[in-house]
Amino acid sequence: MSSRTWLLVIILISLLFCSCQSPPATARVTQVIDGDTIIIEGGYRVRYIGIDTPEVHPQLEAYGIEAWQANRRLVEGKRVRLERDVSETDKYGRLLRYVYVDSVFVNAELVRQGLALAKAYPPDIKYQDYLEKLEQQAKLANKGIWAK
Repeated sequence: MSSRTWLLVIILISLLFCSCQSPPATARVTQVIDGDTIIIEGGYRVRYIGIDTPEVHPQLEAYGIEAWQANRRLVEGKRVRLERDVSETDKYGRLLRYVYVDSVFVNAELVRQGLALAKAYPPDIKYQDYLEKLEQQAKLANKGIWAK
């Protein structure tokens, strides 16, 4: 083989390995999109598993701003640990993850504050019972979206 052919083979193999890189298990949050979606280093969009927060766009829903602000306080600019359940991504290409900052389980904290609903998205249901218990507690305490 000629040196040009070898060079081409090496370049192709390098590109193959670069494109197969797995999403990180820890990363810094670069942007908070809303109450349940963030962007991390590398440009990955991450959707929190097991919860649903009020929207801030395209149309603002009640408590959407509060959920977004709480999520910002919890994760913005911080290093997070990302835990996968069954699925890698959703139909929009977002990583599906449970998110932690130090010992704080962010998905659960938003539910505990009454700023997120516990919402199952099978097959990703590892912590669903726990999230539903937190939702019941938030309802009973009239927190956030459950305020009367």
